[in-house]
Amino acid sequence: MSKTPFSVACVALLCGWASAAFAQDKSTAPIKIGVLGDMSGIYQALSGKGAVAAVQLAVEDMGGKVLGRPIEVVSADHQNKTDVGSAIARRWYDQEDVSAIVDVVGSGVSLAVAAAANDRKKVFLASNGATSALNMGQCNPYTVQWRSDTFAASKAITEAMMKTGAKTWYVIGADYNLGHALEQEMTQIVNASGGKMLGSVFHPLAASDFASYILSAQNSGAQVIALADAGDDMVNALKTAEEFGLLKTAKFVSGLVFITDIHALGLKTTKGLVLSSDFYWDMDDQTRAWSERYYKKMGSMPNLSHAADYSAALQYLKAMEAAKSDKAEDVLAMMHKMPLDDMYARHAVLREDNLMIHDMLLAQVKTPEESKRPWDYYKILDTVPGEKAFRPLSESKCPMVKK
Repeated sequence: MSKTPFSVACVALLCGWASAAFAQDKSTAPIKIGVLGDMSGIYQALSGKGAVAAVQLAVEDMGGKVLGRPIEVVSADHQNKTDVGSAIARRWYDQEDVSAIVDVVGSGVSLAVAAAANDRKKVFLASNGATSALNMGQCNPYTVQWRSDTFAASKAITEAMMKTGAKTWYVIGADYNLGHALEQEMTQIVNASGGKMLGSVFHPLAASDFASYILSAQNSGAQVIALADAGDDMVNALKTAEEFGLLKTAKFVSGLVFITDIHALGLKTTKGLVLSSDFYWDMDDQTRAWSERYYKKMGSMPNLSHAADYSAALQYLKAMEAAKSDKAEDVLAMMHKMPLDDMYARHAVLREDNLMIHDMLLAQVKTPEESKRPWDYYKILDTVPGEKAFRPLSESKCPMVKK
């Protein structure tokens, strides 16, 4: 009988020691940032190793530490599969103490990771997922959408082209959330502006043959062909359009074109393409200075998603330092309070729907004759302020928005 209290006391003492040891370890353990992207598939140029390099630059700019703890960058390939992306996110959050996940190209995988972040009450910085579902019906308190969404991309391009007198449109889109979201939002804006959407066609992810889709667009007689896809799909659609001569008879626009796509296709094929972008490496001294650092790591210039990866990671780490806490709720609250300003986030505000609104660029691809040096690809036609580019908060369907 006399041994029981002693045994209980010993157990309690050991538990207390273990808890103290854990707390001590926690205070010196690395802050982990997970870059989850497409490392080997059709979106690897938009994400991949470039996303990792961009986040590493953010860590460098923090001096490699936050809250006195080292910052560690881990990465994984989601293979463009929602189940794979979700499983990696949950393992990182549950077992590997990853504080925040960055990038996650692909709308389907982004939505799956957003659900995991909400379940685990951990941070997801959606810096490469464009679907507006992330800030509309499927928004959540732990997912921050850092890049322009499908609505903003559609609005910037559509309104610009309508001003040129182009009234009839046709969409070639990817047959998943991203493509359908872009098509629906373009249709809404075209019709509201007095134009007419003549039709649309959708292709599977990583389609091998675009001939039938280009023929459908050609037969529509539309003045504007809008591409609602990205990565290699967008590249192959443009290549096929050139083969069929459609680039000579219709204007092509894209809300999700990346400078790495232009580099892969060449200016002869892409000249005249009108696009929206959050970032251009050669816009000013600030963008050039950062992009040169990135170039030394990767041997190529960064695209808008790489710049968004950097910006999201940097501002998250700054918020953690300012909040003096690594708790998700504390860091996110600080991100809503503090000024957001870097070479990517211009005149930026993190709204209550967790969408970061910022200036957007309307650009046109140069002709080969206009380009003076490697990667000199864009003419900036206009800068669109965030409050004009993004969906008004009054039209939001995000449950977090107070009506």
